[in-house]
Amino acid sequence: MSNNNQKKLLVGRPNIGNRETFDRLVDDIFARRWFSNNGQMVQELEKRLCEYLGVKHCIPVCNATIGLQIVCHALGLKGEVLVPAFTFVATPHSVHWEGLEPVFVDIDPHTHLMDTDKAEALITPRTSAILGVHAWGRACYPEKLQEIADRHGLQLYFDAAHAFGCSHGGKKIGNFGRCEVFSFHATKFFNTFEGGAIATNDDELAAKMRLMINFGFTGLDSVVHLGTNGKMSEIHAAMGIACFETIDEIVRTNKAHYDRYRTRLSRLHGVRFLDYDDMEESNFQYIAIEIDASIARASRDEVMNSLHAQEIMVRRYFYPGCHKMEPYASLYRRLSDQLQATDETCEKVLILPNGTGVSPDDVDRVCHAIEEVLA
Repeated sequence: MSNNNQKKLLVGRPNIGNRETFDRLVDDIFARRWFSNNGQMVQELEKRLCEYLGVKHCIPVCNATIGLQIVCHALGLKGEVLVPAFTFVATPHSVHWEGLEPVFVDIDPHTHLMDTDKAEALITPRTSAILGVHAWGRACYPEKLQEIADRHGLQLYFDAAHAFGCSHGGKKIGNFGRCEVFSFHATKFFNTFEGGAIATNDDELAAKMRLMINFGFTGLDSVVHLGTNGKMSEIHAAMGIACFETIDEIVRTNKAHYDRYRTRLSRLHGVRFLDYDDMEESNFQYIAIEIDASIARASRDEVMNSLHAQEIMVRRYFYPGCHKMEPYASLYRRLSDQLQATDETCEKVLILPNGTGVSPDDVDRVCHAIEEVLA
């Protein structure tokens, strides 16, 4: 028997693009019976991605993790790759899966981005690349990292999973480093159910990666390069095309929720918002706050547990830090004591529900629940 007094589960849900457009595109896919292998939908999505980002190439892939692995191969990386420890575990997984060693770098505790000075201090003769992460959609110091990479002869690329639609210096993210990899997973503000894309302005690199996502084929029976199956399907691309029709509405909704959260919660003692730069474009997807247990009336985990008890699904990101997950906790212990800012940040960050599946009343409900614990 259902409990009518029980509050509904409040959690950020996937954004849905223009449903009529999606249904029409699916009908087209069935009519053509072309479901994969660079069909019309994938080509159209790639065209729109390039126009939106202002890049020469934006190659759709089945997911961002495979995209990051393909980049490792395409750039010919060897030895060590510098990676922030404060990131989703797919970032170091993509490096380790390719037989490389992720060297974990601490973060700037104010921005949650890779500390560039600490990154440079970790460069050795075995280092081949820097993999920056644009946390919460905020650019990870691309000019400074490029300067370091050039000085040491390293490749620079970015995990831009959080940053589709965001900008830096007035230029859309997707234009920095050798290439940047986006995630279009269902949890992202712009999604293709499951998927991703690799953006680059390098013609030669793009040609190599196009070969690699399709087993290295150049023709019907001609394989000229090592490859894998990294292709995006037609139905996934159709979802992306449909999402483009509502992308501005999604961003407006995200920003309205962000502003509402910030107005209510920023006055609470011990709460710090990760602010967005008003001079840059942003997708406003991540409502990231820090709860400092040394100042606030409760710890981050106490707040989280209280909200979970009320059916409000807030999340700890990125907890407990990749260096404390396997296989890295066992394999690469030598830097674990140099990640103090990461460890401290992992104990503070809480991500609040956002997106078109969340209403203003839902935002107020979350705020009220947090205020009850902290006010």
